[in-house]
Amino acid sequence: MSDTIAAIATASGVSSISIVRISGTDAKTIARQIAPKASFRPRYSDLVSLYNKSGEMIDYALVVYFQNPHSFSGEDTIEFQCHGGMIVVQEILESAMHYGARLAEPGEFSKRAFLNGKIDLCEAEAIAKLIEAKSLDAAKILARQLKGDLGEFVEQSREALLRALAYSEVMIDYAEEDMPSDILDQLMSQLETISNQMIQVVQSSHRRRGLIDGFRVAIIGKPNVGKSSLLNALLSYERAIVSEIAGTTRDTIEEQVRIGSHVIKMIDTAGIRDANDQIERIGIERSMRSVKESDVVIVLFDGSALFDNEDQKIMDILEENSDKEWIVAITKSDLDRTFDIRKLQPFSPIKISIKQQFQNLTNALEERLDSIGESDELMLVSARQIEAVERCYDEIKLSQNPLKNGELEFFSYHLKEAIKYISTITRPHENEEILDKIFGEFCLGK
Repeated sequence: MSDTIAAIATASGVSSISIVRISGTDAKTIARQIAPKASFRPRYSDLVSLYNKSGEMIDYALVVYFQNPHSFSGEDTIEFQCHGGMIVVQEILESAMHYGARLAEPGEFSKRAFLNGKIDLCEAEAIAKLIEAKSLDAAKILARQLKGDLGEFVEQSREALLRALAYSEVMIDYAEEDMPSDILDQLMSQLETISNQMIQVVQSSHRRRGLIDGFRVAIIGKPNVGKSSLLNALLSYERAIVSEIAGTTRDTIEEQVRIGSHVIKMIDTAGIRDANDQIERIGIERSMRSVKESDVVIVLFDGSALFDNEDQKIMDILEENSDKEWIVAITKSDLDRTFDIRKLQPFSPIKISIKQQFQNLTNALEERLDSIGESDELMLVSARQIEAVERCYDEIKLSQNPLKNGELEFFSYHLKEAIKYISTITRPHENEEILDKIFGEFCLGK
């Protein structure tokens, strides 16, 4: 990390302010060429003229110097806070590169912060996720992780496993000495406590993953029940084709929409029925897959039609997937009702008219999404973190039989593996490829 890097730290496009960041050993030397009248007092901002390599004025901007180690990256860091727009920031960046900086790779500022001990890896991942947060609840969860809640959980789990390993190693080294008779029971109890905590965290993280990545909400029902009309109404424009012909929608349509504080992916599906058309059958299969993959499913029934075999097929899907979050609605409430609402009583259906009023549906959806985010449980925010905890859990479980049988060498081996996996959440120093992959997914300039 001896070289000095530079990048534009703000999103491209027209804005009032943009930031160019330089970090590394020569950051101040390079910045002096661009802003010769800046004082470069640590943590003070100077309003000065910036010049390009030809000595021509680029902009009149703020220059802020963060002296190592008191900067985000832990290195000397300069920020040029200039007027927005791509021309000015590009000129500043090209000037910095002319004087010796190189263009930063995606996530390289954060990677340097990690390697310099300014943040751990779970805090780095929280920063990346916070930028793309899909809800207020997600932002709160990620703020907790930035504060160090996940790192504290990892450290506590690691310390408990190390204590168990220490007991095992002592018993191996002093096998002929008398040890407390209940020591094995104590170790087993400790491991059960740790593994239970881990599986609860994993299950909660899977259940609430939509808070971070955005919830998936599927709309299902038989043909012509109003699925595409509902999608269009939520989007406020004609995204899906609507017609009186059954089977018009033959494939899933996915669009993002904001419900309350959540940005969700709304999925319009093909009408579910017994179809003879091969293409329609493929669309129905994708509808069923959307049910499995969605966090919440909105099920529509036509209030202006009699309950029929196609409606019963939808009811069967509801009963077969009872673990899902369902919202059941009866559409076309502005028309004469012939549908037998008693068929849906176990599901507490709500009545809506997509043409006139469906606020009660969006309110119900918002409440359901909010309820998922209400828990204060710790949450893992990436597949990598979940995999690390799951592998740690598996190794703890594998260690229990050797412990019962007094095979302490095997018991110690599995504990060491468990410690290795849990430690990778915060500081996987030994694997440069992991770091490159993680930080390579960050946005440029972060």
